[in-house]
Amino acid sequence: MEKEQNTAAAKTSLMAELKIIFSSSRAFWLVNLVNFGEGICYFGVLTLMTLFLGGTVGMSDAMTGVSVSTFTGLVTLFMFGGGFVSDKYGVRKALTISLVLLFAGRVLLGFAGVPAGMGLKPVGFAMSWLAILFMALGSGILQPALYAGAKEYTNPKVSAIAFSFIYAIMNLGIVCENFISPFIRTDEPFIGGLHGLGWGIMGVFLTCTAITGLLLLAHMTLFTKKIERSCRVAVVDEDENKNKTWKQRFAEMPIRDARFMWFIFILLPVQTLFAHQFLTMPDYIFRVFPPEVAAKFEWINGINPFIIVIFVPLIAMLTRNVSVFKMLIVGTSVSAATTFLLIGQRPDLTMLILYVVIFSLGEAAWSSRFYEYVGDLAPVGQVGAYMGLAGLPWFLAKFTTGLYSGSVLAHFIPKEGPQDPGGMWLIYALIACITPVGLLLTRKWIEGGAKKA
Repeated sequence: MEKEQNTAAAKTSLMAELKIIFSSSRAFWLVNLVNFGEGICYFGVLTLMTLFLGGTVGMSDAMTGVSVSTFTGLVTLFMFGGGFVSDKYGVRKALTISLVLLFAGRVLLGFAGVPAGMGLKPVGFAMSWLAILFMALGSGILQPALYAGAKEYTNPKVSAIAFSFIYAIMNLGIVCENFISPFIRTDEPFIGGLHGLGWGIMGVFLTCTAITGLLLLAHMTLFTKKIERSCRVAVVDEDENKNKTWKQRFAEMPIRDARFMWFIFILLPVQTLFAHQFLTMPDYIFRVFPPEVAAKFEWINGINPFIIVIFVPLIAMLTRNVSVFKMLIVGTSVSAATTFLLIGQRPDLTMLILYVVIFSLGEAAWSSRFYEYVGDLAPVGQVGAYMGLAGLPWFLAKFTTGLYSGSVLAHFIPKEGPQDPGGMWLIYALIACITPVGLLLTRKWIEGGAKKA
């Protein structure tokens, strides 16, 4: 009887939390409008960037890996300063600044292939790198602003679900992008015999640029100062916040907490797998699998965000009373172990899809809960700065992975000659396993610090 009452109480609590989140302020949903649109554009560009730089612009495998890794690394590096932008100027202004930078960067990148096609490769390289700088700065400001918006514009009682919604809605944008991108890029037949537009990768990039421009216009029109002031739930002491120097803000961050720093850095090995999704996976599929599979590459890649959209909020709701640490151990173990499915010598589409599905479920178990942990730890008005610090290992994972991914790719899966994709994925799987093992070995130490706090 008591068990049934507890179950009923839990259901009631869950329904109450869902009602709160769906009735959240207009500002929260305007933040998620940007979140959704940027999910389409950011990953629309990132998914095809290695192929674009290596093919259309004409960079070598090694230079392409370093360039893409520099982009993703700079995104996270700029998150450190970008977090301070949203804390100092507010979420609305931070989003405006980021969208302007992203629009400018995507215009440059979309046309970087033009001089390369005219035999002016150095000009194309320069345009690409300048575009990378603008886009990285824009994304670095945008990401902490989104999570700051989740905290400022929603009820604190539903923080776990609010942060999971930010993560899930971004992935909903990725799902849409992965479905539309092949139709724009290729002239292959799709559903109902309808053929694609055949605009190529540049066509996808220019489409993302147009969406960014429309998103900027909608944001500036709909997200007014009045809405920003009236919808804020978590009140920031703006006078106190503005009077603080950058040095004072940095001193307030938990960088001196050894447990917290270890907690975020031990995630680095498994996060290299996320970097390989855009540094290694595109060329892996295009070089190892037949052309009919490569033509639908974005659809395979879209399985991940589709699962995230469904399971991140669902798992967050069902495990909202489970500690973040336990979810991290389970999720990272699943993601790391699943990579062993790819170590076969022959390419197997079934194993590839199974890998993407199980890997995504592991990601859904822990990804948004980690940001919830950081968001809860951060005082109001400092969420952006804390999110920037939490992104440090992700910066290192993205940057360092790109330093070797191109060379490893050329060694194990060259464009011509013998290939050994299984050997490559075995190495990457063993690296990723360091994370769950490290979490298990230091569990008591980390949780002991949490209890004292």
